[in-house]
Amino acid sequence: MSAVNLNQAFATLGLHGPTGGDALVRAFRAAVKAARPDMPGGDADRFRRVIAAYRLIQREGGAMQALEPPKAAPAALPVVAVSVLEALRGGMATIRFAERVLRVAVAAGVRTGDHLRLRGAAADGGDLYLPVLIRPVDGLSVVGDDLHMNWPAPSRLIEDGGRLEIETHAGVRGVWVTRGLTGTVRLRLRDLGLPARGGRPTGHLFVTLDPSEDAPSAADHLLARFTRVWTPERLAA
Repeated sequence: MSAVNLNQAFATLGLHGPTGGDALVRAFRAAVKAARPDMPGGDADRFRRVIAAYRLIQREGGAMQALEPPKAAPAALPVVAVSVLEALRGGMATIRFAERVLRVAVAAGVRTGDHLRLRGAAADGGDLYLPVLIRPVDGLSVVGDDLHMNWPAPSRLIEDGGRLEIETHAGVRGVWVTRGLTGTVRLRLRDLGLPARGGRPTGHLFVTLDPSEDAPSAADHLLARFTRVWTPERLAA
């Protein structure tokens, strides 16, 4: 019989746990007397269950069966925390576990919830599987396969539409903002999310525009591009 059934048997006799000797006999006598169908408040079914519970306890040893001591909880596995850029490009992460310092290779395209395997790193010589967590950095965060960020944009440009340059992790990208958009404006830059890995597809970069009067205008962006391309040496040529 399982420990669960034994516990139920003790509870039927009004006991809170394994009990033996005279205490068990007294509990049985009190329970069987209260359950006798020929006594007020008695019940034939409860009477039979009391007797069956007592016999089960006698057969299984009652208090003589020592309960298994609780096992010590295993040490919690460390989480491999990587930045968004490390998830994009791969790299190495350093973790501390059981008074050891481990270096873990992080493959490009790893996702939060993935597990990295460390061969032979467990105390018994087995493999360790460590969970991954991608932490936001510099306003860039990850949701699933996709990256998310905010970018300031002139209020007039958001209202009237036009071209906007956004600095992304992959360099400057030019986008067009459609005229007449209302509410929160979020742009999707295709294939600039986490790279494909295993069965996961390439993600996208979603940019939420923050209306700002201090944001560079389209003319400022054009001037900046001109300055980058037309250096003094090229102008003098």
